[in-house]
Amino acid sequence: MRGTYGDGMRDAYHEELDSLTDKLVEMTRLVRSAISRATTALLDADLQLAESVISRDVEVNVNFEQIETSIFELMARQQPVAVDLRMVITALRMGTDLERMGDLAVHVAKVARLRHPESAIPADVRSTILEMGQIAENLVTKAGSCIASRDVESALELEQDDDAMDRLHRRLFRNILSKEWEHGVEPAIDITLIGRYYERYADHAVRVAGDVVYLVTGSRPG
Repeated sequence: MRGTYGDGMRDAYHEELDSLTDKLVEMTRLVRSAISRATTALLDADLQLAESVISRDVEVNVNFEQIETSIFELMARQQPVAVDLRMVITALRMGTDLERMGDLAVHVAKVARLRHPESAIPADVRSTILEMGQIAENLVTKAGSCIASRDVESALELEQDDDAMDRLHRRLFRNILSKEWEHGVEPAIDITLIGRYYERYADHAVRVAGDVVYLVTGSRPG
């Protein structure tokens, strides 16, 4: 009977660890949706959509709070070691990065709200912002897949995938600093901030993927 009870406890313990993974994957879905809607709100000057990104960030925060609570309870009750300890540590780090990604999507949406009913994005940089939004979505989608599958090879690819975001970020600066820029200071500031938000969003996705590599191998990439 004691063996059965012990097995049941271990099963419950591993179910709790699996639940952490599920919550992290759900966070990737939420922050992917947030950056997608924020990009559309920005480009279309859609106030209602911008407000929805801002208001629904609470869902991301609730998921992170649940992850934190689960981790603190697991640490207190189970005192995990080895791979299980790595899982708990990386879950907290990944949750922190994903929560920050949600905040960055909110920052993008707030720029859209601030400039409504006008679009904050001049016509000559719209395609760059659209592409940055698409890359951000692709990066977090891939990060979510890596969390679920613990695919080290795919996780290592994210840093290279992020190079495209860095190139677009540099392109924005070239546009703002060029002699052809005719939109004035305020749009230049908006574009500078927005470019930084997307670039940081991508960096957090890369960090999440790096934590997947650490979880599986015990070593950090690079």
